[in-house]
Amino acid sequence: MYIRIHPSWQRALQSEWSSPYFTKLAEFVRQAYSEGEVYPPAGRIFAALDACPFDKVKVVIVGQDPYHEPGQANGFCFSVYDGVPFPPSLVNIFKEIRSDVGVEPLPSGDLRRWSNQGVLLLNSLLTVGRGDAASHRGKGWEQFTDAIIAKLSAERSNIVFLLWGNYAIRKGQGIDRSRHLVLTSAHPSPLSASRGFFGNHHFTLANDYLKAHGQQPIDWR
Repeated sequence: MYIRIHPSWQRALQSEWSSPYFTKLAEFVRQAYSEGEVYPPAGRIFAALDACPFDKVKVVIVGQDPYHEPGQANGFCFSVYDGVPFPPSLVNIFKEIRSDVGVEPLPSGDLRRWSNQGVLLLNSLLTVGRGDAASHRGKGWEQFTDAIIAKLSAERSNIVFLLWGNYAIRKGQGIDRSRHLVLTSAHPSPLSASRGFFGNHHFTLANDYLKAHGQQPIDWR
């Protein structure tokens, strides 16, 4: 597996790379890319980690798996390439930003602009087969991304974790609430956004917490 990742994450996750589960995961991923169409492009599997160094993470948004249709997944949860129509969940995220923060999001679904400010856009699964949601479930990605969250929880302080939907909430159960702010709500999917995502004010709450702890708030545009 080609691993393009920031050196800070290479160090933080050193024990994962040589573990038996990751060796099996790497073999599975290599085979999957050789046999079919898998997203995101191989060089972007670890894009979220590469763009947001371990010691610079201020906010973590936890997604599930990459978009599984052609031309969408770019390695960041909820994000798509510039110029790609916004998926429904991203439409709702931008709607909540307008309502909560009172700013107009940029006309681009590429959320790397957030990562550059310290927002780790972490999917639980980092790869997916074309047209087959959650097809790479149970292959080791969950353990790997659990390790990322655990490492941040244990070794950093004052991070805001945004957990949207039951899946993300379960994944964040082990986060140390005495060291970090954990905000939970319904998922931004059209199926659930009206049941608690809209009006959660997570973007304002995150920035208020960051400012209270001497950190620069996120420009959510």
